[in-house]
Amino acid sequence: MKAEEARDMTEDQLKDRLLQLKKEQFNLRFQRASGQLEKTSRIGEVRKDIARVKTVLRQKTLASN
Repeated sequence: MKAEEARDMTEDQLKDRLLQLKKEQFNLRFQRASGQLEKTSRIGEVRKDIARVKTVLRQKTLASN
């Protein structure tokens, strides 16, 4: 996900996307711990996507005030 894509989403969509990403992050951590994770780079991608979504959410919150 790019920051540009995130900016086009509404706050509700961003919150839903954040929830999905956090679930995926949990599953990836669980797979890594059990030795089943094949694409280890996905963990970093998900972390960065979470940061992007949180940043855009914060920007939208500040802009609405």
